[in-house]
Amino acid sequence: MSAPAPSPLAIVDAEPLPRQEEVLTEAALAFVAELHRRFTPRRDELLARRAERRAEIARTSTLDFLPETAAIRADDSWTVGPCPPALQDRRVEITGPTDRKMTINALNSGAKVWLADFEDASAPTWENVVHGQINLIDAYTRNIDFTDPKSGKSYALRANDELATVVMRPRGWHLNERHLQFDGEQVPGALVDFGLYFFHNAQRLLDLGKGPYFYLPKTESHLEARLWNEVFVFAQDYVGIPQGTVRATVLIETITAAYEMEEILYELRDHAAGLNAGRWDYLFSIVKNFRDGGTKFVLPDRNAVTMTAPFMRAYTELLVRTCHKRGAHAIGGMAAFIPSRRDAEVNKVAFEKVRADKDREAGDGFDGSWVAHPDLVPIAMESFDKVLGDRPNQKDRLREDVSVQAADLIAIDSLEAKPTYPGLVNAVQVGIRYIEAWLRGLGAVAIFNLMEDAATAEISRSQIWQWINAGVEFENGEHATPELARKVAAEELANIRAEIGEEAFAAGHWQQAHDLLLEVSLDENYADFLTLPAYEQLKG
Repeated sequence: MSAPAPSPLAIVDAEPLPRQEEVLTEAALAFVAELHRRFTPRRDELLARRAERRAEIARTSTLDFLPETAAIRADDSWTVGPCPPALQDRRVEITGPTDRKMTINALNSGAKVWLADFEDASAPTWENVVHGQINLIDAYTRNIDFTDPKSGKSYALRANDELATVVMRPRGWHLNERHLQFDGEQVPGALVDFGLYFFHNAQRLLDLGKGPYFYLPKTESHLEARLWNEVFVFAQDYVGIPQGTVRATVLIETITAAYEMEEILYELRDHAAGLNAGRWDYLFSIVKNFRDGGTKFVLPDRNAVTMTAPFMRAYTELLVRTCHKRGAHAIGGMAAFIPSRRDAEVNKVAFEKVRADKDREAGDGFDGSWVAHPDLVPIAMESFDKVLGDRPNQKDRLREDVSVQAADLIAIDSLEAKPTYPGLVNAVQVGIRYIEAWLRGLGAVAIFNLMEDAATAEISRSQIWQWINAGVEFENGEHATPELARKVAAEELANIRAEIGEEAFAAGHWQQAHDLLLEVSLDENYADFLTLPAYEQLKG
C-alpha cells in the first residue's frame, strides 16, 4: 500500500506535544482537511444566518414555530432510527473533560454514559485538544492509567462491561481551531474534534460493541443539524462503516432550537439518539436573543431560575413530548453540586435538592439525566430506578397531555423573582473565578461547591450586561450601572487577593480575567460568545 499523500493541513504556532504523532497522522489530517473543504463553507453560511435571525428577533421580540416545516411536525409517521444497544439505557450520565484522571474516573463512575467533553468543560488549549484524543484512544485500547503526583493515588480502568458508554462532545460550530489551518484559514474546532475522534475510533468502538456517539452543542436551527447529518454520511462512507452507525444527541440549549426540536430530529433521523435539556446555555441564549426586548425579558438571578419556572417547564415538557413521539431519548439537565469533604450539612441539603430535581425529571418522563460528580451518580440512579425499574428507558410514555404554545417558551415575565444585588455580586464572582481558570487551561472548575463550565461564565456576563442595559434597580435601591459592576469587580479582585495570598494571586491570571469579564459585560456591542475573545488570550 502506498503512503498517504501529505495532508494539506498545517499545524501552526503549536509546541510539539508528547505522542501527538499518534493522533495527528497524515491519514487523520487528510480526513479533517476533507471535512473542512466540504463543509466549512456551509458552516460559514449558517453562522451568517444566525446573525440574520438575531436581527429579526431584535425587530420583533418574538419567536414562533416555523410555518415552512409544519408538514414535518404534522406527519406522525416518521421516527428516528432504532437505538443501538449501548445507548438504550442512559438513566445517569456523567459529564467532564478528557484529562487522564477524569477519563478513568468517569468511565469507572457507575454512570451509564460519560459525556467526554471537548466543549464547555474544556479550555481549548492545543494540549487539551490533542491529549484528550490520546486519552480516549488509550481508554479504548486499555492502555490508560494515572497516578496523582500529589497524593500518590493510582487510577485504573475497571472491566469493560463496567465502564460507561462514551458520548463525545466536540466544540460548537462558532469556534475555530487556530493551530490547524488550510491555506491560511483556521479549521472549525467542531470538525477537528469530530474528525480526529471519528477517524481513530469509529471502527475500534464497533469492535467493542459500541459506536461513535456524539453530543452536538450550541445548535441553533434544523439547518445546522442538517449540516451535521451531511458530515456523518460522508464520514461513514470515508472510513467504510455502515450508514446509521453514528448516533447524535442534540443539546437543546438555545432558544431558537427549542422551536425546532422535531425538525432537528427529522434532519438527523437516521443518526439521532435524542435531545438534552441544557440550562445555563439556554438562559444565556434567551438573554442574547432578546436583549433588546425590554423589561419583560429580564431574567432574575440565575439561581432563582429553576427548572420549575413556567417557561422552563414548557421547554422541558415539550422536549420529552417531542422525543418520545419520535422514538428518541429525552435527557435531563445537570446536577452541578460538588460534595464537600468538610461540611456534611452542606452535602445533606444539596443532596436533597439533587434528589428532588432528579425525581422530578424521572417523573416528567425523562429517560436519563446529568451529574457532574461521581458521588451524585447513586442519587440520580435511585431516582430513575424508582421510575424505570428494569426498563432501559420510558420512551413509551408519550406525554400526550403536554401542549406547549409558542408564547409559553418565552414567557420570562411569568417569574416573580427579580434581579438582586447579591445576584450581581455572584455573577461577578463566578465570572472572574471561572475565566481565570479557563485562561489557565481548565474548563471544568469547582466554584462555591458547584461544577462550573463555560456556560456559567456566559450566563454570568450576560446577566450583568442585561441588567445594566435594562436599567435594573436592585432591592437595596442601587441601579445596575457600569460603575457599579466595576466597583463590585474591584472588590472581588481584592477579596481573591486576600483569600489566596500575594504569591498565588501573582501566579494566576486574575487581573486578566477581571478585565475580560468587564469587557464582555460592559461593551455596548454584545459579544456572541465569551469564548471568542477569550480564545484570543488563551495561551497554548
